[in-house]
Amino acid sequence: MSLVLDPAAQDLLFREARTANSFTDEPVTDEQVRAIYDLVKYGPTAFNQTPLRITLVRSPEARERLVGHLAEGNRAKTAAAPLVAILSADNEFHEELPALFPAFPQAKDAFFAERPVREHSAALNAALQAAYFVVGVRAAGLAAGPMTGFDAEGVRKEFLDDDHAPLMIVNIGRPAADASHPRGPRLSYDDVVTTV
Repeated sequence: MSLVLDPAAQDLLFREARTANSFTDEPVTDEQVRAIYDLVKYGPTAFNQTPLRITLVRSPEARERLVGHLAEGNRAKTAAAPLVAILSADNEFHEELPALFPAFPQAKDAFFAERPVREHSAALNAALQAAYFVVGVRAAGLAAGPMTGFDAEGVRKEFLDDDHAPLMIVNIGRPAADASHPRGPRLSYDDVVTTV
């Protein structure tokens, strides 16, 4: 069975898409980010929870503060990216569950009353949403450079609060001509899939 998605869209989202390390100076607008979110918010999560939070780092002052928390190899590309987003998990996501999961509004207290349970669920489901976000950036004709090389506690203290855990930093923009490394190898279907 072949895929239903148009081959050009498959290429845009997956086959030809690359992690970008450099970008043109074309700005990324709030309208573009809104369109990305309005698409990817439909990706599935457990109990329809929505723990992902997106902090857009636009001002030069905020960018400078962020760069100081990044691993050395991530600093220059983040300083030069048209837009940078801090993706974090909201550990108090359960407060929204009665509205987001009306089929079982009691899920908030039945499953997520304990903070450690919420933290685990928020991290997993926000990571799913972060992956959707990267694909959404590609759907907008932009490139993403997601990074986990940063001081998470420093970023949390600088930009978030005790209820939010940073997951990744994503540089966003139109890729420059030399934006990416050659495509790396991937595992084959037979290396990954087991039937029992």
